[in-house]
Amino acid sequence: MKSAFAFAALPALLLAAGCNKGGDTTANTAIPSAPSGSIAAVAAPAGQNWVDTVAKTTDGGYLMGNPAAPLKLVEYGSRTCPHCAKFDAEDFPKLKANYIASGKVSYEFRDFPVHDTLDMAPIILGRCVDPATFFPMLDQMMANQDKLLGNFSKVDQSKFGTMSPSQVTTSLAQQLGYLDFVKQRGLPEAQAMKCLNDPAGYTAIASETAKANSQYNISSTPTFILNGKVVDEALGVDPWVSVENALKSAGA
Repeated sequence: MKSAFAFAALPALLLAAGCNKGGDTTANTAIPSAPSGSIAAVAAPAGQNWVDTVAKTTDGGYLMGNPAAPLKLVEYGSRTCPHCAKFDAEDFPKLKANYIASGKVSYEFRDFPVHDTLDMAPIILGRCVDPATFFPMLDQMMANQDKLLGNFSKVDQSKFGTMSPSQVTTSLAQQLGYLDFVKQRGLPEAQAMKCLNDPAGYTAIASETAKANSQYNISSTPTFILNGKVVDEALGVDPWVSVENALKSAGA
């Protein structure tokens, strides 16, 4: 995982630039169409609800909903991106209620670091939980994004140049408040520190990011993929409008 140690202006850049990673999204955006409403709802197993059905995927993401849903929506999102936080707060509840709950649509969140160093602490800690608590932790990280990143001005970077990437991540987790944040929500400190110091976690994120760029050439977050095709988002249009239009056009 690439490290960077001089990033004092990052929070302002993330807010101003719209969570850009760089590059062009050139993947095929042609999503097969079907009459709106043509896909039938699929009932969850007795005593279960699709929005409470969560499992980790082989791509490193976490999937909510019917694993056999005909429409598979993936979000590549960043926990430090205000646009992702806005989608999570305003649009994700509509996605759950109107589409995931029906069994027609599954939703998978895949972490995508828009800045390798700053994103590592929330990603590592956000994935250091059981699948059942992944989305509640993600929602709370997004809701508290401004407060957590607001601590950035107090971060002491003086020793970062002599630290390993995992040491930098651990220091940021402590200084930004992410470590206390997850502890307050039930993640034991010993488990959190184990995740922060596990090289396999960093290797997995690097591999997943490389694969995402190879498949979809992700240029910004959030980026949505529906049945393997990038959802084409019109410039200046709320991402939810593009996502919902794509779902309806595909038969949801």
